[in-house]
Amino acid sequence: MNDGPHEFSQRTSFKWLSAEYHGISIQLPGEKKLPDQCICMLSDLNGDYIDILENPPTNLEFARIVQISRPVVIRGFKVPGVSSNKWSNEYLINAMGSRLVSVAVTPNGRADAVTLGPDGKLYFAEPAMERMSIESLLENLSDDVNSDDNGVSLKTYYLQSQNGNVYSSRFFQGLDDPSEFEPLRQDIPSEVKWCTEALDKPPDAVNLWVGDGSSVSSIHSDPYENIYTVVRGQKHFTLLPPTDGWCLDERFYPHATYVRTPDQGGNLALQPSPGNTPPVRWSSILNPHLPGRLPPEAHPIHISISEGEAIYIPVGWWHHVRQSGITVALNWWYDTEMRGMSWVMLSYLRAMKDITSGNSNDENSDVMVN
Repeated sequence: MNDGPHEFSQRTSFKWLSAEYHGISIQLPGEKKLPDQCICMLSDLNGDYIDILENPPTNLEFARIVQISRPVVIRGFKVPGVSSNKWSNEYLINAMGSRLVSVAVTPNGRADAVTLGPDGKLYFAEPAMERMSIESLLENLSDDVNSDDNGVSLKTYYLQSQNGNVYSSRFFQGLDDPSEFEPLRQDIPSEVKWCTEALDKPPDAVNLWVGDGSSVSSIHSDPYENIYTVVRGQKHFTLLPPTDGWCLDERFYPHATYVRTPDQGGNLALQPSPGNTPPVRWSSILNPHLPGRLPPEAHPIHISISEGEAIYIPVGWWHHVRQSGITVALNWWYDTEMRGMSWVMLSYLRAMKDITSGNSNDENSDVMVN
């Protein structure tokens, strides 16, 4: 059945939604062109900028921020116990002692990312997980023991377990399990008070992140309201609203995991998962922060977060994260509100796409050439 002049192709529909969000006029057949002053007003509402607060918001102010669902940087983010002056290597080593923690290890610094396998196929690759002391982790971040004789990185270490490694959801249910970072809990609050009060719920997870400039988080979105603060170092975010997700060319990739290979001197090799393992839906854009990697219709926001600052990343917003030097960060994940229209719209934006195999002939070349 023909729907007439307003019948859209799927790609045109996404472009229209993205343009509407950013206040860009796309004139459809039979529609009157908006006056220029109206277009400017719309663009001002949802531009490629980010609001910056000099101090944390009140719970009422944050509730309004969540309703608008746009990222906000908080310059004066103050959390008791969380200070860059305190979180030195010496502090971490003394506090943690010989306790072992779970650390992600990859050959290229890209955990949970699309990677070219030795068979020429693209895989969604999870890192090898190894147990080590904080002291061993920091040694691997601060010297050249992870390089070969030519200075080429062979292994990248990143504490990024993402499972509520400081406080899990069970902690907030009164069913707390032992934490790998139990000695650090005295200096890591279990909640961000104004966020908890605004959302009327505790966090679902609190995570500690420790890595260096060789680690990169591939672009993804989370079903959480995310408060992310840098305790030490600097993080570099590339952000895209949910309406720009179509630009990221998601595909289905076979799953694989990095494993140690004793016959190759303990180096890492990519091991494909069994054939009945479900494929993983992931973006094929490896470096969205670089010029020319996204379509011209995309409107990425680039922002750096330094020590003592925090960023609020709304549910559904896409983010790619890099870092400078040894970096320590914390984040509080608050579960999204699934009632009302917001979650319905996010689900709609995800469901509209026709997702093809990541190893089809028309694969985006970003992964292949980088």
